[in-house]
Amino acid sequence: MQYQAPRWLPGGQAQTIWPAMFSRHNGGPELSFRRERWDTPDGDFVDVDWLDGPAESAVECPLLVLFHGLEGSSQSHSSQAFATVARSRGWAFAMPHFRGCSGELNLAPRAYHSGDFEEVGWMLARFKEQHDGPVLAAGVSLGGNALLRWAEEHGQSAAATARAVCSICSPVDLAAAGHAIGQGFNRLVYTRMFLRTMVPKALRKLQQHPGLFDGERLRAASNLYEFDNLFTAPLHGFRSTEDYWVRASAKPHLKRIRIPALVLNARNDPFVPAASLPRPQDAGPCVTLWQPAQGGHVGFAQGRLPGHVFGMPEQVCNWLSQAL
Repeated sequence: MQYQAPRWLPGGQAQTIWPAMFSRHNGGPELSFRRERWDTPDGDFVDVDWLDGPAESAVECPLLVLFHGLEGSSQSHSSQAFATVARSRGWAFAMPHFRGCSGELNLAPRAYHSGDFEEVGWMLARFKEQHDGPVLAAGVSLGGNALLRWAEEHGQSAAATARAVCSICSPVDLAAAGHAIGQGFNRLVYTRMFLRTMVPKALRKLQQHPGLFDGERLRAASNLYEFDNLFTAPLHGFRSTEDYWVRASAKPHLKRIRIPALVLNARNDPFVPAASLPRPQDAGPCVTLWQPAQGGHVGFAQGRLPGHVFGMPEQVCNWLSQAL
């Protein structure tokens, strides 16, 4: 990937925070999503936001499916940027929300997690049923790790559903990322930001399902390790945070991928330490590694102040389109 941060935006923290808050992330007419509600096999629901392709060729055009990151949605800056780029190419675009992230609390005694490859697989199969054209899939941060885990688990059979996949700034070594976000500035800013929405949603989940976990201990959680130990891990079949981080990480299984897969990580990402990133010998023949020196966590701003964030989605879509 070719990326050079603007001179006015130095360092991984600034390259993470500024693009998310201030850079342009949609272009042209305002994005108008069409929402569908899908019933899940376990009696729950997920909400999918669609940006349809050109009316005369919407069925045959490529469909880009984007899986969002932790507490993300179709309103996230990266979602808006990818939708804008897809629209400019005449592609259809869809953003499935993980459970509880669409603005309405889901029903089942579960939420979502970084290794949720069964949910990702069910969603992708549903997209393939509904769309006759080729399906391309990308995932941001948590969503990208879960997408890679799907490709790893399905091996050769993944090609029947998706032509190619891409993870963007994903914590493919969850233990390394989990420790990084729990320290220093990361803990003060990002951990607090995530817990500000995750804890209230979890407590509403406890009201739905009394006895599901210890509410008092969850209220006292001060980092994502504690939150995962009390909520994410036990609700999704893991023994502990450590067990979750080990079993859900995509990095150890990259050689199992049998469809074109792009793994993009900036080496100055505050959440994902450069030392934890996969090396060529970890990846296997179907996996391409892009590891630019700069970009932050899902930042990659370009241009004059306040900048824009279309450059990275353009390069990712260029790479994905090779599979067409």
